[in-house]
Amino acid sequence: MSDDNPVSQTAEAVKAVAEATGKAIDATTKFGGFIARYVAGPIEQGMGIWEDKLKYMRWERQVRLMERARQLQCEAGLSAPTRAIPLNLAVPLLEAASLEEDDHLQDLWARLLVNASNDRSPLTLQRAYIAILEQITPLEAAVLEKIYSLPYDETRHEGVEVGHLPESVAVGKDGNQDHLTEPPDEVKLALANLARLGCLVIQKSFGGGEIFTRVNPTLLGRSFVEACTLQVG
Repeated sequence: MSDDNPVSQTAEAVKAVAEATGKAIDATTKFGGFIARYVAGPIEQGMGIWEDKLKYMRWERQVRLMERARQLQCEAGLSAPTRAIPLNLAVPLLEAASLEEDDHLQDLWARLLVNASNDRSPLTLQRAYIAILEQITPLEAAVLEKIYSLPYDETRHEGVEVGHLPESVAVGKDGNQDHLTEPPDEVKLALANLARLGCLVIQKSFGGGEIFTRVNPTLLGRSFVEACTLQVG
């Protein structure tokens, strides 16, 4: 029987699912045993504690997401969603949003969700927005918000001075950067990740090294921040 045969392909798929399920069950059992050693109880009790905690945490975040989405809908003048989100975008968005443990980041997910489901919003939901939001920290979100709070038409030409992040930013004043300072290492790492995601551009020295005193905004970065900012009216 050839590999192109649908029956053969189905059998292989079923086998792969069974193996993955078996590994997941085995991992859960092992972790249940690990917990049981610390709570002085049977493996079943340890597994139950772990599973119940996960369920509760997921439920708690889901409830908060629903409440925030309702609040934001009211702020946007909506009583319910007015535009359907394509399933291939809605599923990863809702899954990531319901797992997010940081309140500020979950608020960004809620705004993205409400904007995407509002037919009066100019937002066209992009998979890139979901991917970016999944990969940034609260610090990186705060850095982006500060950078894109400045006038885009000015900063895309003059750049943004970032030496005083995370407290403040400023529009670049001139081409000479000798007088500028670099931000702390944690901010440099945040800027490097945001550059990797295409949300900003780190300026380079003549030798190609990164200069962490000034950055330039990007179209993707601006669009992402707008997508996560509630559209009212």
